[in-house]
Amino acid sequence: MKARLMNDMKTAMKAKDKLRVDTIRMANAAIKNAEINGKKELNDGEVIEIIGKEIKMRRDALEEYKRANRLEDVAKIEKEIEILLEYMPEQLSEEELRSLIQDTIKETGAQGPRDMGKLMSALMPKVKGKADGKLVSNLVKELLG
Repeated sequence: MKARLMNDMKTAMKAKDKLRVDTIRMANAAIKNAEINGKKELNDGEVIEIIGKEIKMRRDALEEYKRANRLEDVAKIEKEIEILLEYMPEQLSEEELRSLIQDTIKETGAQGPRDMGKLMSALMPKVKGKADGKLVSNLVKELLG
């Protein structure tokens, strides 16, 4: 995964795609920081987790920029998210996610909103990197509601 990021960055540099270069460079920096802090080299799963965190940070920032009506920045961040999503495993569709949540509800025996914690702890390892946490949470609330 890290090699793919480096190769893609070189390709983007040759193509003079500044936004892609900058986005990949920021992802590489986050990965390097995690390796330094953890004092070990990250495997592909851990790299995907870091990229997922980068996407989440950008989605959170996106909401703020939309509220502030900073449309130029909104377009830039949306493009960065698109670039980073290329490195994530294929995302689950809403239908697939609903089905997975319903199966997990049956497995855990969750009855209502008070069982949300139990359900989420069983569900999150199954969807890690494959779905946005906010979407998962909203669907769980809807299905348990």
